[in-house]
Amino acid sequence: MSRTTTSAVKPSLLALAWPIFIEQLLHLTTGMVDTFMVSHISDDAVAALGTANQIVVLFVILFGFVGIGTSVVVTHHLGGGDRAGADRIAATAIGVNTWLGLLASLFVYFAAEPLLKLMQLSPALREYALPFLALMGGTLFLEAMNLAISAVLRAHGHTRDPMLVAIGQNILNIIGNAVLLFGLFGAPKMGVVGVALSTVFSRLVACLVMWALLEYRIHLSVRARDFFDVSRERLARILHIGLPAAGEQISWYLAFMTVTAFTARMGDQALATQSYAMQLVWVVVLCSVAIGLATEIVIGHLVGAGQFDEAYRQLLRSLRVGFGIALIVAALVALFAPLLLGIFTSDPAIIATGALLMRIGLILEPGRVFNIVVINSLRATGDARYPVLIGAFSMWCVLAFGSWLLGTFFGLGLVGVWIAMAADEWLRGMLMYRRWKQRKWLKYAQRTHAKVQAGVHGEPASA
Repeated sequence: MSRTTTSAVKPSLLALAWPIFIEQLLHLTTGMVDTFMVSHISDDAVAALGTANQIVVLFVILFGFVGIGTSVVVTHHLGGGDRAGADRIAATAIGVNTWLGLLASLFVYFAAEPLLKLMQLSPALREYALPFLALMGGTLFLEAMNLAISAVLRAHGHTRDPMLVAIGQNILNIIGNAVLLFGLFGAPKMGVVGVALSTVFSRLVACLVMWALLEYRIHLSVRARDFFDVSRERLARILHIGLPAAGEQISWYLAFMTVTAFTARMGDQALATQSYAMQLVWVVVLCSVAIGLATEIVIGHLVGAGQFDEAYRQLLRSLRVGFGIALIVAALVALFAPLLLGIFTSDPAIIATGALLMRIGLILEPGRVFNIVVINSLRATGDARYPVLIGAFSMWCVLAFGSWLLGTFFGLGLVGVWIAMAADEWLRGMLMYRRWKQRKWLKYAQRTHAKVQAGVHGEPASA
């Protein structure tokens, strides 16, 4: 591993944010592209792929919590000028995620059929889903490595590299899908299996490129022994940040699935409207996510350097930028909502309701900016538990219960659901903002800075 020492840096917020936005958008569209192309086979194939993909996504979320913790802890060391400590954390994270990925791959490969039965998939749909899940799930270790390496590169300020890799991965996936799905250039028509093979191949190429970038960009060579020499202390520091973040994400995912169940009881039209509306909303959400992750990187560097007042001011600047971008994008989506929804459906009732929801989004999205950006900033200081505790309370008491109360009990339908969504985002956002303004995160930041300055509990640089 590299042992060079670097001084603290403060990367530019927008320079970090826009590649993150593109990368996240491309990851979102990969599944959409697969679904669109498989729709040429049959609706059954789409349903099977969608169900199998839910299992894959669940494990990707699992790998993500190591990536979140890694990015934050690495920025602390880089900010404090401890490059050797940053490299040790990076090697530990890549090793741990690789082992998690291998275990998940073996589990999903051998348990694919029982998992699909558990998802209540019919025998006809399992014929499509089983080979897809075996291939996609059996190579999850590639995705685990990709996520860990991407987190390390972002922490070093190299946000464009994961973006470019994601672009290349999507292009390869689309070409491979077309060739194997439709039998172009003399290739066999392989249906859903072809889509899975194409996705796995593009994932493999992306993984190899990410390993090369790790060496080329930051001169970090992960040796074979690094996969077996996993420090409990370093892993504990990663998990201190990553586990609460995972808990928050899983809590939101489950709460939103509960809301989806309430929506399904309102009828097929309501469920379809919600699905189409969320497709548009994700573009706005990703803007806030990009600003939040970029802010996390900058504040992580500042905390590592002991620049706590500058970290405090950086969050306020990031919020102003986030508000501006979210409001502009949300306003454009609301303005063109009828046209955009018309791409998915010709039902006038769905388009009218969806457009109304996008207008509610003008109130909802600023609250989401508070939420995402401040939570990422608290996490970057080491204050990771407060967001998950407050988040779980609000998600279930305001989002889930509020959706049932307003949408079902009072009969407001989707409008009631989106009012509950807005209330949840604003409540969590304002509570997080109050914690930041009160500087209750400062003791965690000081503790984090002290650990970096102590050389990670006195661990020698050559470890």
